[in-house]
Amino acid sequence: MNDKMKNLVVRGISGVGLIVVVFGAILWSQWSLGALLLVMLVGGVLELYNLIEKQQLKPQRVLGLLLGVVFFALNFVLVSDDIQLSEMPLVPHYRAALAFFLLCIPLMFICELYRKQPNPAANIATTLLAFFYVALPLTLLLYIPIFGVEGWNPWVLIAYIVIVWSNDVFAYLFGIAFGRHRLFERLSPKKSWEGFFGGLAGAIVASVVVAHLLGDAPLKWVGLAVVTVVTAVLGDLVESMFKRAAEVKDSGALIPGHGGVLDRFDALLLSAPFVFVYMICIF
Repeated sequence: MNDKMKNLVVRGISGVGLIVVVFGAILWSQWSLGALLLVMLVGGVLELYNLIEKQQLKPQRVLGLLLGVVFFALNFVLVSDDIQLSEMPLVPHYRAALAFFLLCIPLMFICELYRKQPNPAANIATTLLAFFYVALPLTLLLYIPIFGVEGWNPWVLIAYIVIVWSNDVFAYLFGIAFGRHRLFERLSPKKSWEGFFGGLAGAIVASVVVAHLLGDAPLKWVGLAVVTVVTAVLGDLVESMFKRAAEVKDSGALIPGHGGVLDRFDALLLSAPFVFVYMICIF
């Protein structure tokens, strides 16, 4: 078996394993979903900081990671059915975490005073970049299962992920078969407009199917598919931009054959805020 075939086998096995882990965690409980997203958050933040440090910048890793983790925990408390803010023992801890989160940003400025780095403004900015690019979108995914339903429905989040991955699969297939016109050659030479529209068609079909399975209006899911595809493609390009600036092929090696968290979930990171707003307005 040659190296190319071995890579395909490894990629296929890890891909199936990834699907089992992601869907299993979503369906098992809010706690398992929270654990999965937290692992993705920590891995994604550290990968982004690695990319940034390759550009001779020094983000505040610890404080930046704590900012994202505490923000995630605060929101997990708000959406969890198992945790009630009215429970008196929890309230002081929640307030303390909220206070820490609010003070993290000014603390970054104070810490930079003592780090003696040549680019303090860039260091602070790149520290915050991980929060807005990784921690915030992954935290918003906690809210997707509660849109349009009473209580918590994990199938809503799975439907969204199926739409994202349907776009990826059909964009790849159409790009291989028909790709002629480059979509954004400077950052991703292999992406084509044919692949984009193929991915869009696949995502729309998937959205109609999931709408039927959920017993929901197909039109609003088609709208969600359009929003998802456009922003997911841009998300892939944004991650490519970061990797090109750092002169690396993959953001990490956590997922065999697929790279790191940012490589596998770059589409979700940029599309999640747009989908969140869409769901607030439409669902």
